[in-house]
Amino acid sequence: MKTFDLKVSLRKATGKKDAKALRRNKQVPCVLYGGSENIHFYTEERAFKDLVYTHHIYVVNLDIEGKKHTAVMKEIQFHPVSDAMNHVDFVEVAADKPIIIDLPVEITGNSVGIRAGGKLRHRKRYVKVRGRIEKLPDSLVVDISDLDIGGSILAGDMKYPNVEILESPRALVVGVISARAAAKGMGEEITEVAAPAEGAVEGAAAAAAATAAPAGAAPAEPKK
Repeated sequence: MKTFDLKVSLRKATGKKDAKALRRNKQVPCVLYGGSENIHFYTEERAFKDLVYTHHIYVVNLDIEGKKHTAVMKEIQFHPVSDAMNHVDFVEVAADKPIIIDLPVEITGNSVGIRAGGKLRHRKRYVKVRGRIEKLPDSLVVDISDLDIGGSILAGDMKYPNVEILESPRALVVGVISARAAAKGMGEEITEVAAPAEGAVEGAAAAAAATAAPAGAAPAEPKK
């Protein structure tokens, strides 16, 4: 998996008053669960720009005043009006223990159904999996080259080395529907993919907020 380095500072005090003071100064209160003790820290909001506002999922190398921790983000809380980041929960992970995490679905291939006028229905942009951090891929690549109109790929069809898919086997990940069905509207999210030139590879990456939860992780800190 991709990694992201984040240097942070320990919080000298905790509580609502201290958290509000940090936010006024464009700092984000955070907590790290999963180790021998919970660690409260903070860093500048802008430090999260390339970590949060992306479809990629990262293993975060936390540098907490010189002490190194490997973690994943579990929950992000935003202000309901300003959308500023209010709080971030991290969970510490170990290379020798499996975690549960949502990985992005990356679509590749030149679908025969799309070339024939069909429309791509991309239902699941993230899929929940279990595996060890060092063995997990950056994304789950799904090749739609052989999908004709009416065809689909279900979670049960997805097979990857060292990755256990945790979704229902019948959960729809991606499919191709007719243009008529798409025009009528089927209550589904429709992603239109233009047929690329012959021999080209069509790719579509998921864009959504990521969440991650290692197996057996401690519950998230209540919202502040």
